[in-house]
Amino acid sequence: MTGHPANEADGARAVALLTEMVRIPSPSGREERLAEYLVATMGELGLRSERDAAGNAVGELGEGPRHIVLVGHMDTVPGDIPVRREGNVLWGRGTVDAKGPLAAFVMAVALLGPRPGTRFTVVGAVEEEAATSRGARHVAGRYQPDYAIIGEPSGWDRITLGYKGRLLVDYSLERPMAHSAGEARAACEEAVAYWQQVCAYAETFNRDKEGRFATLDPSLRSMNSSSDGLAERVAMTIGLRLPPEVDAEALTRNLLGWAAGATVTMRGLEAPFRAGKRNPLCSAFLASIRAAGGRAAFVTKTGTSDMNVLGPRWGCPVVAYGPGDSAYDHTPDEQIDLGEYLRSIDVLRGVLERLSSI
Repeated sequence: MTGHPANEADGARAVALLTEMVRIPSPSGREERLAEYLVATMGELGLRSERDAAGNAVGELGEGPRHIVLVGHMDTVPGDIPVRREGNVLWGRGTVDAKGPLAAFVMAVALLGPRPGTRFTVVGAVEEEAATSRGARHVAGRYQPDYAIIGEPSGWDRITLGYKGRLLVDYSLERPMAHSAGEARAACEEAVAYWQQVCAYAETFNRDKEGRFATLDPSLRSMNSSSDGLAERVAMTIGLRLPPEVDAEALTRNLLGWAAGATVTMRGLEAPFRAGKRNPLCSAFLASIRAAGGRAAFVTKTGTSDMNVLGPRWGCPVVAYGPGDSAYDHTPDEQIDLGEYLRSIDVLRGVLERLSSI
């Protein structure tokens, strides 16, 4: 398969690939159908393809000592959004986060074709939207690339260098029922007091910080209470977005210390990560975006991605890149501009061509 994705046939193939990927539901833990489709499609496009031991869809092209790995994710958050196209806009769950970037990876490698001395590996990872990042953790030990690109929406002319970290806190409290006129606080009141303590800690931490990438951001993910007339129970989950300067050990000690008889457990810890920008990978992106008529810019994100898992483990030049507006992530209006999607394929193809010529 040769040519520019703006060519009618190649553009149509790229749009068909993304549309079919979006039509296949793939919430975290249920990516099998999409993985099978991607393995078959990558094989048709000339890549050596397989499902690995973690369930990732993997495609490879070329041979050689230079290794470039592109990791997108197949899974989505829950929520069915009817797939439809209106003009140049495609709606559907996963169009932006992150089937658009993954489809762009597949098409860019297929359109470029083999390059001397270079092996391209495209990974459609499982469970990125879960706290497990199972797919990324598997490939972290399987490969040691020279360059890595993580598939997340940045906009076709933006390059993401960093993501905040994450910590999930599960709080639960059960106690005997007491009269509401008594002095003791009810279980729900204890839980609210704990949440307020977390917020106060974050407010103090953030007092002298500038920009969202530097702040500690708590969110109340869920809260449920129940009673059987003898005991009352409350459970809640708090999410924390961690900036680079946070002392995770001190934060953990405080989260446990504020429990006041409740059970507090923590999970899903990912350290914040920020990559460097003075390297051949970033230079290739800057040049390729300029060649496509854009003015490139570097950004950081307040969420997390598989970059948090792979960046520190691989230690190679790494960025996150992909088409789409991340404001649509996880929303009921998730959509992608297909013109931007096709342009991102052109940018990625230019990046891979430049890196394989070094």
